[in-house]
Amino acid sequence: MSRSEKSWGGQRETPEVTYTEARCCRELAMMAAVWKPVLLLLHSLLLGFLSHRASADLTDGNSEHMKREHSLIKPYQGVGSSSMPLWDFMGSTMLTSQYVRLTPDERSKEGSIWNSMPCFLKDWELHIHFRIHGTGKKNLHGDGFALWYAKDRLQPGPVFGNKDKFHGLAVFVDTYPNDETTERIFPYISAMVNNGSLEYDHGKDGRTVELAGCTADVRNSNLDTFLAIRYSRGRLTIMTDVEGKNEWKNCVDISGVRLPTGYYFGATAATGDLSDNHDIISMKLYQLMVEHPPDDENIDWTKIEPSVSLLKSPKGQSD
Repeated sequence: MSRSEKSWGGQRETPEVTYTEARCCRELAMMAAVWKPVLLLLHSLLLGFLSHRASADLTDGNSEHMKREHSLIKPYQGVGSSSMPLWDFMGSTMLTSQYVRLTPDERSKEGSIWNSMPCFLKDWELHIHFRIHGTGKKNLHGDGFALWYAKDRLQPGPVFGNKDKFHGLAVFVDTYPNDETTERIFPYISAMVNNGSLEYDHGKDGRTVELAGCTADVRNSNLDTFLAIRYSRGRLTIMTDVEGKNEWKNCVDISGVRLPTGYYFGATAATGDLSDNHDIISMKLYQLMVEHPPDDENIDWTKIEPSVSLLKSPKGQSD
């Protein structure tokens, strides 16, 4: 039997509400009416704060604005077409309805695809969906592919199909160990920033110019393989999603990186005596809405020289 009911002569009756109880109910209702908007506001602010903290780590691809003029997505409209092409490709690159194949699983091939529009965003994040696969067994495949934010485009060369002594940022997905003395496990992802003076040493797998890197099992995988490159306020972050968990895993995190605006995004790949299929399924660029100090307004970002303030950054890698 509840507190508001009692039995009387076999009948259930509800007692009259006293004046004190009625007054308490009115006061509680008034308090609820006053505090409800405040609680809703606090709840909204809390959600906004948590959302901001989450997006500050790495965008999920939905909360930030995708820049279509710098993105390569199916059905690959504006790729290599004569009417205002957004992407140009050369070499062995082959365009299909499902992927852009930079190299087939054949020896001595080089291919590339480059965005035709320079990027003037100071803060950005690039998501790459890719696939590396072939018939070669362990250590009998190669060489890998590279992602670029560079001053010059469509310049074939020895660095995964692109020119050496480049200006800008390169992220290498290297699948073959040229240095037989290394204990590093391949495939290996690494980052390099160049002002045009550094040479990439294939014999040492780029270790002399590498900023940081990590091992990632990305070849002949049955899972979707993704890479994210984020540059914001001098901080370079590279993450992978290759385990089918729909989660980003940290690979590279370096501060003190300076990159200019006005460079081009691209992807290149190369094979030598060994080979693989190197496929790009999508490249999606997102603009990051980040506040900068007032002094940044006086900087000509197109004139900045690519550099890293700390040459020996913590690598967080397995050598």
